[in-house]
Amino acid sequence: MERFNFDSIVTDLARKNLLYKVVGRFADTDLHPDTISNLEMGYLYEELIRKFSELSNETAGEHFTPREVIRLMVNLLITEDDDILTKPGRIATVYDPAAGTGGMLSVAEAHIREHNSGANVALFGQELNDETFAVAKSDMMVKGQDASRIVPGNSFTDDGHPKETFDYILANPPFGVDWGKYAEPIIEEHKTKGFDGRFGPGLPRKSDGSMLFLLHMISKMKPASKGGSRIAIIFNASPLFTGSPGGGESEIRRWIIENDWLETIVAMPEQLFYNTGIATYVWVVTNNKSDERKGLVQLIDAREMWTPMKKSLGDKRRMFSEEQIAEITRIHQDFTDADDKVSKVFPNHHFGFQRITVDRPMEDRSVDKNGQPAADSALRDTETVPLPEENYPWVSDPKDRLADEAHRDTVEAYMKEEVLPWVPDAWVDHGKTKIGYEIPFTREFYVYEPPRSLEEIDADIEGIESEILALLEEIRR
Repeated sequence: MERFNFDSIVTDLARKNLLYKVVGRFADTDLHPDTISNLEMGYLYEELIRKFSELSNETAGEHFTPREVIRLMVNLLITEDDDILTKPGRIATVYDPAAGTGGMLSVAEAHIREHNSGANVALFGQELNDETFAVAKSDMMVKGQDASRIVPGNSFTDDGHPKETFDYILANPPFGVDWGKYAEPIIEEHKTKGFDGRFGPGLPRKSDGSMLFLLHMISKMKPASKGGSRIAIIFNASPLFTGSPGGGESEIRRWIIENDWLETIVAMPEQLFYNTGIATYVWVVTNNKSDERKGLVQLIDAREMWTPMKKSLGDKRRMFSEEQIAEITRIHQDFTDADDKVSKVFPNHHFGFQRITVDRPMEDRSVDKNGQPAADSALRDTETVPLPEENYPWVSDPKDRLADEAHRDTVEAYMKEEVLPWVPDAWVDHGKTKIGYEIPFTREFYVYEPPRSLEEIDADIEGIESEILALLEEIRR
């Protein structure tokens, strides 16, 4: 109750002679669920948060996620998990490390119970903002959940559930938030604990800590031997491709994909969220893939699946209808390689590459101390070479992998076909080769549209010229 800061707010309202009016409005309004549904009440609350956040220049999107987006995320989590949905009395644990007001947890619980009314759902969460934490905890109390499972604080620096693992883990972390102000313990954990901690694979740039949430969530997965876990997280486009080969973001992607944990990425429409109109993506990560999905990643392009809002809410002008949620869920469940060109399935190695350095000799043909041709740095270039398919993912350490015969053969074949025909004196500096991973979502779904014919363009130009001449003739008159 202290985190709501009620005493200060009530005192301020009383001093301004507004307290009686506010209480009177609530007393005169019928808020019974038969009059105002839980869904409508949720939207009312979200609209209030949006308005007050704009007044205080805060980021409203840190507080809530559109309810239909949460339903889609939960669908993606539970469609592959018959155990929890069918066994009576089964306890399903759900965790959100950026819980906000608890909306994701509440919708997840309701959705699971729709599929299995006998399921026992235990909700866990952590939230940094005091007031939204208080709202989430109050919501859990009202719904009969154990409110002590919702804890305050920073999930990275003060993990509120350090020894817990969960069946379902979902989050909508803030986009592009700088984590430099609390970087010290994160960097220390990365250096001292490595893969025994949460941040072993690497650290993203300090300007965007969203991938730290995914690493934290992966650390909360149950062992596959105990049924494993399923994760759904919302990202913007940056985690798909930012970071150079060998850098933090690329290494995080490599670690996830080579462990065969990335199951699906769904591209969602723009203008779907209250505080931003940018493109967003749902990543589904699991350590217990079905047999048919092993070694594969499904990309679903749902960018054109949207329904216009009757009235805009901030930047939110679009929404998912129930039919569209069901359609995306079906596409995910069917797991086909071409569902009206919105679903594609790729082997894991498809997203990896070798970034090689190609050198050429100095014009004077001088040699280095080892008697090898000296490289001209002005002529140095880099090339991107696909990873070999044989025995993927080979060895765990990329440094060892670069000495692998299959890798060398792939590079030599690439040089022979793509480079040497034009620069026959070039060679590869294998010591500078790096392994990288990226997910070029837009490129995978790009459809070439040929340009219009010259005749069509000429006809348009002639038409415009005729219109201009006609307008000039009217002016002369």
